[in-house]
Amino acid sequence: MLRLARLEYERKSGAFRYVIFRQSPYRPFPDRPRGRITEVTSARLLLVAPSTSYRVGAYLNAARGIGVCAVVASDGRHSLISSFNQGIHIDPADVDGTIEVLLAEARIRPFAGVIGTDDGTVEIASRLARALGLPGNEPGAAVYTRRKDKARVRLRSGGVSVPRHAVMDIAGIARGNLPDIPFPVVLKPLAMSGSRGVIRADDGDAFRAAAKRIQGIVGDESDPLERRAILVERYLPGSEVALEGMLRNGQLSVLALFDKPDPMEGPFFEETYYVTPSRLPARIQERVVATAGKACAVLGLRQGPIHAELRVDGESAWILEIAARTIGGQCARMLTFGTNTGLEALVVAHALDLPVTLDAPQGASGVLMIPIPRAGVLRRVEGVLEAQKVPGIVDVEISRREGYELVPLPEGSSYLGFIFARADTPADAEIALREAHARLNVVIAPAWRIRSTD
Repeated sequence: MLRLARLEYERKSGAFRYVIFRQSPYRPFPDRPRGRITEVTSARLLLVAPSTSYRVGAYLNAARGIGVCAVVASDGRHSLISSFNQGIHIDPADVDGTIEVLLAEARIRPFAGVIGTDDGTVEIASRLARALGLPGNEPGAAVYTRRKDKARVRLRSGGVSVPRHAVMDIAGIARGNLPDIPFPVVLKPLAMSGSRGVIRADDGDAFRAAAKRIQGIVGDESDPLERRAILVERYLPGSEVALEGMLRNGQLSVLALFDKPDPMEGPFFEETYYVTPSRLPARIQERVVATAGKACAVLGLRQGPIHAELRVDGESAWILEIAARTIGGQCARMLTFGTNTGLEALVVAHALDLPVTLDAPQGASGVLMIPIPRAGVLRRVEGVLEAQKVPGIVDVEISRREGYELVPLPEGSSYLGFIFARADTPADAEIALREAHARLNVVIAPAWRIRSTD
């Protein structure tokens, strides 16, 4: 059960005060009934989000579930989410202008907390929180979580294990330049997420081909350096894990540690299965948590959710990425705490600095980010009802509809959908996900393009 305090703003004193109350549980899965709210607070929470964010709907539901008024600041002038109609239009590319707009709004009606839902908005959220005197991270920390090259330098200088790396000019690679790092290596865009543009190369020919391919992927980046340079780092053997955590005054609390049971060996690094709790030995899990905690401190992350990706090889844990947000896509739906308290409700409560009591998660859960098997136009996905019948499967969600052009990694940036499972053990959750996936048949037609004769 999640217990929160009602937050009330007193205009006369200009201060917030808390009135403790007990709230019915928020349930993130749509097929389960949600608890009713008997009390509503006038506290306002600001969600800074891109118009394409997966997370806004879940955050709005979480805020309503604990009696909080959530206001969305987004670049989307039109949205399927009706709450955007009462939101604030911003231009995330103009950070200074956006801060001015949001500060002006806060002077009219104050915000009690600020959340940046995605990588592209965490800097705005941290700067605004600093200006309003609200809990948040150092604004500079957001830069490190977005730019892989800057994060590598910062982490290494702070004594955190990161792979040997270098930033290389794509044009120089085309002229024959090779990395001063032994093969195999991994090439990455400086600022993209979700494994987009991440390619392994085992020799010089593969290295040049990968760089050329990444050049086409980063061609639309706004930053000139991000268009012409890439990060090259030594390939690390071993398995990958993901850590979901919450920071409060620099102290890291682990919410979940996920195994990625599929081999992550390349040439591309598509994330598919996430299963928690981890089956790694306890001493290795402790090493992962300690490494992630040290990395957060070095990067200047002190408040709010974090999502970290690490490589584990023997007794060693290496940081790959750290983001100042929750896990991506719809994956947060598999995380519940206590009586079905969702991850977004926990983040909302934390942003408002509300007291929270959580019970330890029970059993195991997992998610499959359904990979796109090949390029083309989606015709249909067969077998969804059969996949839903697999014991342990909670939901099968197909995010792409008929007629959508599918683009697999490394060029692509999305998944076909998600499969969610709950079971008594991590092994059972993984088995359920694999069986459900096997029952799906993705029908794809070729994508025909008309070439101009001009």
